[in-house]
Amino acid sequence: MTTLWTHLDSPVGRLLLTADESGALTSLSVPDQKNGRTVQEGWRHDPGPFRAAEEQLAAYFAGELKDFDLELRSAGSEFRERVWNALDTVPYGATTTYGEIAARIGASRAAVRAVGGAIGANPLLILRPCHRVIGATGALTGYAGGLERKTRLLALEGVL
Repeated sequence: MTTLWTHLDSPVGRLLLTADESGALTSLSVPDQKNGRTVQEGWRHDPGPFRAAEEQLAAYFAGELKDFDLELRSAGSEFRERVWNALDTVPYGATTTYGEIAARIGASRAAVRAVGGAIGANPLLILRPCHRVIGATGALTGYAGGLERKTRLLALEGVL
């Protein structure tokens, strides 16, 4: 299966978006992202399938869009998929904690570290709002895209 890709400029840096041949988004990475994707040999540059994502991301960064309506496709373990689905329910302008995500998916308190690992492995930054997850004390904790970006995204959403 061919991976399609494009770059988009944004207020948080140049974004790398990938999609499968059907046009479903498979990743959104930012520069210097921990475990972020980079363009690989054999991928095909084609901005066409990303037009809706480009429009929606521009509206989001302009403060005009609160919910993305894009086809997302990620591949992870059943546990990661449950965590990622829980992320999708955290509304714009709100935050939650790692412990609350664990509770939402029916995981024990002991699973909070595993929840953090699944959140850190989220391949669809911004679109799947892992930036809305904070520490139990209210502290802004880890973000694969960097804490400066997390701060900027939460400020955009009016949380900070």
